[in-house]
Amino acid sequence: MRIPESKIEEIRSTASIVDMISEYVQLRKRGKNYIGLCPFHNEKTPSFTVSDEKQIFHCFGCHTGGNIFKFLMEYKKISFVEAVQEVAEQLGIPLEYYESAGYEEQQSDQEMLYDINTEAAKYFLNNLLKDNEAEIARVYLQKRNIKQQTIRTFGLGYTLRGWENFVNYAKEKKIDLEKAVTLGLAGKHPDGRYYDRLPGRLIFPIFSPNGRVVAFAGRVLDPNEKGGKYINSPESIIYNKSRILYGLSFAKDEIRRLNKAIIVEGYMDLISLYQNGVKNVVAVSGTALTDEQVQLLSRYTKDVVLLFDADTAGIKASMRSIEILLKRDMEVKIVSLPQGEDPDSFVNKFGKDKFEDLLKKAENFIEFQTRYFEAQGMFNDSHTAAETIREVVKPLALINDELKRNLLIKNIARKFNLREKLLEAEFDKVIKRSSSQRSTEIRTTTKEKAESTLSEEITEQKKANPVIYNLEKDIIKLLFEGNSSILNFIHNNIKAEDFAIKIHMRLAKVVYEEIKHEKQIDADKLIEDIKNDELQSYVREIVFEKHSISSNWEERNPGVTPEQLLQKYTKDIVLSFKLHKIDKQIKENHNKIENTELEEDTLKLMSANRELAREKDRLREKFSEIEIE
Repeated sequence: MRIPESKIEEIRSTASIVDMISEYVQLRKRGKNYIGLCPFHNEKTPSFTVSDEKQIFHCFGCHTGGNIFKFLMEYKKISFVEAVQEVAEQLGIPLEYYESAGYEEQQSDQEMLYDINTEAAKYFLNNLLKDNEAEIARVYLQKRNIKQQTIRTFGLGYTLRGWENFVNYAKEKKIDLEKAVTLGLAGKHPDGRYYDRLPGRLIFPIFSPNGRVVAFAGRVLDPNEKGGKYINSPESIIYNKSRILYGLSFAKDEIRRLNKAIIVEGYMDLISLYQNGVKNVVAVSGTALTDEQVQLLSRYTKDVVLLFDADTAGIKASMRSIEILLKRDMEVKIVSLPQGEDPDSFVNKFGKDKFEDLLKKAENFIEFQTRYFEAQGMFNDSHTAAETIREVVKPLALINDELKRNLLIKNIARKFNLREKLLEAEFDKVIKRSSSQRSTEIRTTTKEKAESTLSEEITEQKKANPVIYNLEKDIIKLLFEGNSSILNFIHNNIKAEDFAIKIHMRLAKVVYEEIKHEKQIDADKLIEDIKNDELQSYVREIVFEKHSISSNWEERNPGVTPEQLLQKYTKDIVLSFKLHKIDKQIKENHNKIENTELEEDTLKLMSANRELAREKDRLREKFSEIEIE
């Protein structure tokens, strides 16, 4: 069953986001907006902002935001459909549901995949709780001390043996089996027959940060079963394993509250810790810690404790993770478990208090690495000792904080009774090597990391091109205001390709596409259609900023209505943008004149600059006469 897009739009446009959020958060008016203490992280000064005009909310502290549906999904940990149902019920709007294939074709692929995963998760959970065959899974969980409430919290499930149990269920529920194949829930024989891909396994649903099921991991329970211990969902448009941290949707509130995250390796490690009251935990599960996962985690805290198994593989995983965390300016500590223990076994044997005592003994990465190398006998002769000290120094090159770096160098110097200058010389060598390596990485991975480095790109553009950055940002804000006359004016005078900053070009294209199809421009709907969470947050922050109209400018225009003032402001911003582009071209031509030795080229460039200067005069005259209608 699905809700028509037109009905969702009716509910969204009828709801008052201020009225509905006021039921959960105490809001007070400030200017055009409302502010209050954020319900998603602890704060003393309100940074949670709600716009009645644009029907969106945004927290400037933790960057959570969206429309009324997103608020309810985050606050109540419910699905999108459940949020729509709740708002509709409050507004007294009767819901319509469709099951026809015709409607399914209209719904976005992304939402359909979410719906299929949600339906599958319910089916697997029901199997685990009620089916006789699932006794093997219930016994296994009982031996691991997992309670039924925890099973329900994490949505654990079981897949029945045989090859058509889920397939038959999917047919009964009119689930698109081709999409089930895409999600890894089913497979397809060459002759076109479908089969269950995960039979006879304990199921761990994998959730996005906002609590939607994006994938599954199936653990084998029968030791005689062939195949890998785990079968994981393939990547899809809703699941990229390098960008997902298992358990983050359950842990993020506690991570914000404690300003600390514990990273473990496995699903059961996390679940056991959570059940025992240690809730600020996430798991990498099935992949080495990635740069994208660290970036995601950095939205909630900069303080991380690594808690991997005490075996060799766990220690190596810790070593790799340290470098990735340091690159993101994270504060890293490592907890060493007793030999033969993992987080799951330790907390079940010794309890939460002993576990927290262990956390208090967490070492910084220098202490951890040094102790590990000592245990390996790496300091027993001068040659290996020198190479090992170089290895200890290496991670310092990843730390941007100079004071912290110098303190760590002093620490190493004391530890090994070495002169600081000697270590600094080694450090300089590492810096040179890493700079060269980073240059190569940037050239080869720019495209891959385009989305994951959005915040860095914005920061770099602010520093490199502050004038053009601010002009473009103000234009983007005006585009998302929804004022049709201003939208058309900007659209007629600035092409999307005219934006120098790629992020702004991308956002302009989103708005221009709506104008092209003559759609009503609503900020909350536009922002919702942007699929990148970080980009959504950036737009919300722009939208909530005040226009940078100075007070003395208002004083110079007494008696002017706010609408007229906004129109004048828009004309000035667009004119400044166009003039700045011409000035940039003139400057480039000047640089060419200084470097050319051919008189003919010099004359051409001088002529081009005179024409550009005349173009500036024509633009000023045109914009002095033009009216926004």
